[in-house]
Amino acid sequence: MIAIVAMLTIKDGSQSEFEAVFNELAREVRANEPGCQVYDLCRKRESTTEYVIVERYSDADAVSHHMKTDYFRAASPKIGACLDGRPTVGQYDVLATA
Repeated sequence: MIAIVAMLTIKDGSQSEFEAVFNELAREVRANEPGCQVYDLCRKRESTTEYVIVERYSDADAVSHHMKTDYFRAASPKIGACLDGRPTVGQYDVLATA
């Protein structure tokens, strides 16, 4: 399994727009991507602008499929417009799950 963790800072005042775009994207992912087990948006408790996206996929093909979907490609520029700087994104091998 592969995990992707993206840390993003959102422009102050763009939080509602960002969350709405992400929630619509997440609905599409959950409905259409059986290879994606987790697709969660989290906000840092002490912040109104710092977010983390946590994703978990069955394999590299599932990650590739996700990146090529029309709904991901449509959401990406909308999310990009809400960003305050470049996100930090890392891919990880999943070693244990609960």
